[in-house]
Amino acid sequence: MGELANCPRCHAIFMKGAATVCPACKKKEEQDFQTVYAFLRKKQNRTATVQEISAKTDVEEKQIRQFVAQKRLHPAQFPNLSYDCEKCGTSITEGRLCQNCSQDIEKGLKQLQKNEGLENRKLEREREKARTYYSLKNEQ
Repeated sequence: MGELANCPRCHAIFMKGAATVCPACKKKEEQDFQTVYAFLRKKQNRTATVQEISAKTDVEEKQIRQFVAQKRLHPAQFPNLSYDCEKCGTSITEGRLCQNCSQDIEKGLKQLQKNEGLENRKLEREREKARTYYSLKNEQ
């Protein structure tokens, strides 16, 4: 069963489950989607940008970008639709990160692996030194 929560949009109390907003906001969101989709179905509007769609339909740009991110509107069908990279905010049409941020993360992971490899080799050398025994000559 869901937990009691405040709607992030209107701050009404609702039972949080699969939906992250209250039923009233969910209904408004669905109406906004239908408005945007009806606008985009017209052939002359298929190449509209997010800003143009927002101006013509009175639906917030953030909401339209969320529809694209949720894959409810596909950039393959509507080529000028995009949403923001989760790291830097650059406009993208697929995935969660832009190419630059993805490459930065890959570089960071490779560097981390390299550092771990160096650290492992250093520890191995220290273990080798610890296994070496020396004998002392007793002079009497």
